Amino acid sequence: MPQHSLEYDDRALSGHIDEKEREAYREPLAEAERLLVEKRGAGNDYLGWLELPTRQPADLLNEVVRTASHLREKADTMVCIGIGGSYLGTRAAVELLGPSFDDLRSPKILFAGHHLNSDYLSDLLKVLENREVTLNVISKSGTTTEPGVAFRVLRQWMEQRYGTEEAAARIVATTDPDKGALRNLARQEGYATLPIPPDIGGRFSVLTAVGLFPMAFAGINIEDLLSGAAEAAKQCTGAELEANPAARYAVNRNILFRRGLVIEVMATFQPHLHYLGEWWKQLAGESEGKQLTGLFPTVLDYTTDLHSVGQWMQEGLRNVFETLLVLSSTRKSLSVPAFSDNEDGLNYLAGKSLEEINNQACNGTLLAHLDGGVPVSTIRLADRTERSLGHFFYFFEKAIALSGYLLRVNPFNQPGVEAYKKNMFALLGKPGFEERFDELNRKMKGMGL
Repeated sequence: MPQHSLEYDDRALSGHIDEKEREAYREPLAEAERLLVEKRGAGNDYLGWLELPTRQPADLLNEVVRTASHLREKADTMVCIGIGGSYLGTRAAVELLGPSFDDLRSPKILFAGHHLNSDYLSDLLKVLENREVTLNVISKSGTTTEPGVAFRVLRQWMEQRYGTEEAAARIVATTDPDKGALRNLARQEGYATLPIPPDIGGRFSVLTAVGLFPMAFAGINIEDLLSGAAEAAKQCTGAELEANPAARYAVNRNILFRRGLVIEVMATFQPHLHYLGEWWKQLAGESEGKQLTGLFPTVLDYTTDLHSVGQWMQEGLRNVFETLLVLSSTRKSLSVPAFSDNEDGLNYLAGKSLEEINNQACNGTLLAHLDGGVPVSTIRLADRTERSLGHFFYFFEKAIALSGYLLRVNPFNQPGVEAYKKNMFALLGKPGFEERFDELNRKMKGMGL
């Protein structure tokens, strides 16, 4: 059992990184830590997440729990409407902490607003027909296209089913505390509201009401979640590589990146960990991928994906390194039964637990990929609990913030996200984008589109 809820093990990197290389990062790392703690670095107006685990307002936590409890009395299903950081943390929590299959979960959290697809929304409305429903729409501005479109469809459905007044009583808007389109609509319609702090960006917002409220509705203990995050905040402080695992991880990935290993694979070894990887993928990619630099983060699910891209990982282009994400303990244990015919030749596994087999699959993968020239390190979560999850969230928030500063980019903005939005607005005829429409139309005609 790990000493902490999360442990970072980079011993397998010894053949790829030596301590002299890490030593060269001591001063840049110390400066990155100072920029964060003293709030002097780029994007310093978005550092509200730093002290959130220990300085969460008690009145907000009470309001989150009270509102969630009230809605559970009238609803068995919540539709969480958001995109990116507005939904990935909650989905990661539900997948990690809940049963493996949605039919076993009560109350249920379903998700919308993270794409533009009629079939998905139509099927969602069909699922909701026989359920008592509440909506949590999450958007700081209220004008983001994907959640905005989904909310329009679901709001209309709610008002037709429950009537305008009761529908409003079942809708909670998590948004800017003072301004914005969603805040104005909530005032107009009488929706309950929860605040997104102005000094916290979406991908760092999982420990705000953005994540805490739908988690509380799902029955997740948010106090234990914050306790785990506080443990991580205490552990991941200072610029000593031997004492701060988040800093060590940040330095290792920067060393490997500057060596030309431009892809980081987070490889999970339990199905419940998949959306932890998806949350990390947004955090890392949106924080670092700018100014023509930054690692490309991607997620693989082992052992499943060892039977799809395992060949590439073993012998493909050597521009990749791996961070394995594993669980130290599962909630239940099944063992392999013995059969006298042994036609499949698997009696040598009889009596062994699936955890033991999976652990050796993990060890075998680590050794094979090291032999294949892939640097590998490991993140170990103690268990599937709120405390471990909170530790995971904060560990990576701190690590990616440090990593971004080591790359000399602003880890807290995302200017590139606006490019596709502006094009989409113009192509859909949004007022004010007429000139861009003409320009794009000419480009498309030139490409024969």
